[in-house]
Amino acid sequence: MQKWEYATVPLISHALQEILNQWGEEGWELVQVVESQATGTTAFFKREKA
Repeated sequence: MQKWEYATVPLISHALQEILNQWGEEGWELVQVVESQATGTTAFFKREKA
């Protein structure tokens, strides 16, 4: 059975590509992006546990 780990990351509009590429290079897959007045824009990532 696969096991996953998850991360939430605040996204800054002027650095979106850099942030997403950095997490992708580390093996994280973008699952969802949520916008909220309370917390701003947040990216949800997952990757398989080693």
